[in-house]
Amino acid sequence: MHKQTFKLLVNLVKRTASRVPRSCINQNPLTFSTKAYPDWRINNMKFLNQVEAQNIDIELFNEYKFSIEQLMELAGLSVACAVAKSFPLDSLLNATRKNRIFVCCGPGNNGGDGLVAARHLRHFGYDPVVYYPKRPNKDLFRILTEQCARQGIPFLDEMPSSAYISENYNFVVDAIFGFSFRGDVRAPFDMILEVLKSISVPIASVDVPSGWNVENGNAEGINPDVLISLTAPKLCAAKFRGERHYLGGRFVPKALEDKYHLDLPLFPDQECVVLLPKIK
Repeated sequence: MHKQTFKLLVNLVKRTASRVPRSCINQNPLTFSTKAYPDWRINNMKFLNQVEAQNIDIELFNEYKFSIEQLMELAGLSVACAVAKSFPLDSLLNATRKNRIFVCCGPGNNGGDGLVAARHLRHFGYDPVVYYPKRPNKDLFRILTEQCARQGIPFLDEMPSSAYISENYNFVVDAIFGFSFRGDVRAPFDMILEVLKSISVPIASVDVPSGWNVENGNAEGINPDVLISLTAPKLCAAKFRGERHYLGGRFVPKALEDKYHLDLPLFPDQECVVLLPKIK
């Protein structure tokens, strides 16, 4: 390139850059678009029953060669991003609660998603505290637990009271039961759900609100303010009436989406979650 031409291009770039308003630059890494998925398509999107959700997971493992570690990491990151959208750090102004959040994890993969989410939320600037009463005897969950502990995330030995949670935490992440849950809620989770039903701070549930039937909805479960569906919403999500419903997990192969007629939304830009409109 001719030397004089090169200088002209450099000067042009400098002049253009100087005219870019600072308001166009995202100053807050936790500020995301919250534009909802268009209403007219929500009725076309597939809501999965329990068998369909299980079959999709099996195909992701067997046909598309995802590992459980990969899917759990993607799911947990989606949960953390949806939580950060719903409860931005700059909105947590309570002097007692500070940035503290309570993450309640169950014994299965939903609990693993919660551990991953807690780790990412720690990186986002929140102070998660985890209650994980029944830990599976598997390397994956031991590793996830140790990762959290090594990042300074405390684990509680006992479930706090509803009054203590309401006073000391800004919100709760419910990662107790997922779409594989069947039957009655047993100890200690029956007591845990009773506590969560009586707290005064918001709850964000991972994939399925704990205590809900995955297909029929709320039996005697909690009523979250935020629901983060993963892969695709489950049938019970049609009965969710909270403030925000996100879809997370931007990893479904197009061929698998077409096979199950999922009609998933287009995720905005590079985000891993999308806000869905309320079902009327």
